[in-house]
Amino acid sequence: MQVTPLTYAKKIQGQRPCHWAKNNNFQCVLVAPLLRGERSRTKSKEMKRYGNLYEQVCSPENLVLAYQKARKGKATTYGVRLFDKHLEKNMNKLHDELVAETYRTSEYSVFTIYDPKEREIYRLPFCDRVVHHAIMNIMEPIWTSIFIQHTYSCIKGRGIHAVLMAIKRDLKDVSNTKYCLKMDVRKFYPNIDHEILKSILRKKIKDSRLLNLLDGIIDSAPGVPIGNYLSQFFANLYLAYFDHWMKETKHFKYYYRYADDIVILYDDKTYLHDLLYEITAYLKNELNLQLKGNYQVFPVNSRGIDFVGYKFYHTHILMRKTIKKRLCRKAAKLNKKDIDVKSYKMQIAPWIGWASHCNSKHLLKKVLNEKFF
Repeated sequence: MQVTPLTYAKKIQGQRPCHWAKNNNFQCVLVAPLLRGERSRTKSKEMKRYGNLYEQVCSPENLVLAYQKARKGKATTYGVRLFDKHLEKNMNKLHDELVAETYRTSEYSVFTIYDPKEREIYRLPFCDRVVHHAIMNIMEPIWTSIFIQHTYSCIKGRGIHAVLMAIKRDLKDVSNTKYCLKMDVRKFYPNIDHEILKSILRKKIKDSRLLNLLDGIIDSAPGVPIGNYLSQFFANLYLAYFDHWMKETKHFKYYYRYADDIVILYDDKTYLHDLLYEITAYLKNELNLQLKGNYQVFPVNSRGIDFVGYKFYHTHILMRKTIKKRLCRKAAKLNKKDIDVKSYKMQIAPWIGWASHCNSKHLLKKVLNEKFF
């Protein structure tokens, strides 16, 4: 049975705390808007630390919204179909566990991927993913407000193209962007310290029940598990105050962070070398992290900045070499096949997207089948 997105029906006095109404077609109607959450988010901007959040997280309205988001694009997967099979029962159970504070993170299934590099992925059952979305519905605007402008990755409106446009704009200031310090953190996600992360969360949250819920999720796996929806924000939060230190204490104008990859532009090579020692000490002492040994300080004009899939120069931007190789291999295979224009363009589209944001006009002209372009 195909299940349409569930929405909340009004609580009825004398019935269960959470009453999920549905008609014969398993379709429901939203009759209670998320007004309280909206008012709270507006008011919360004026506060330094936030309380009274847990009730909003586990409210039926918010759980419905979380269910819809977690299910989007995954309706045919086994975990979602299994959850939807007894939807009303599962939603009631999840709500009751959260209200009674008896919810515990389920056991992970762990597997390894090898592209683009070897990573251990942790996967939770669908019900836990609903909880993560429920937390993010309330906490995302609060946590996003902590980030500096040049923190990117897993933040709405701050993906690869946002950082590309920022660096492209800033490199026009040639005299102040002569040299680049590029670095990243060694095994960032597995090495995130739970106690430090919890203390960072407490800088913005004072709701003890929500903190207990977050603590349980944090302690459910070593480090911060790659694959959790919350992990993306936990990782950004972990380095958020390091970002503020770089901008407000060290006063670096051209500083960019995408996850754990960091780029700093400046006009003095010696100062960047000195800064590297300060950054190493800060990460070790404050966050219990270490930089990889592949950090570099180099002139932008001669080497280019290899970052977020592109290579940046003052005068132009090129596609990263590994992505360019994949494009050439894919184009070579497609050029040998007898396929129609639509199929050709669909299969080559991802690389066309990469190329559209850099100076790759001649590359495309050289490798693509000219009769299709």
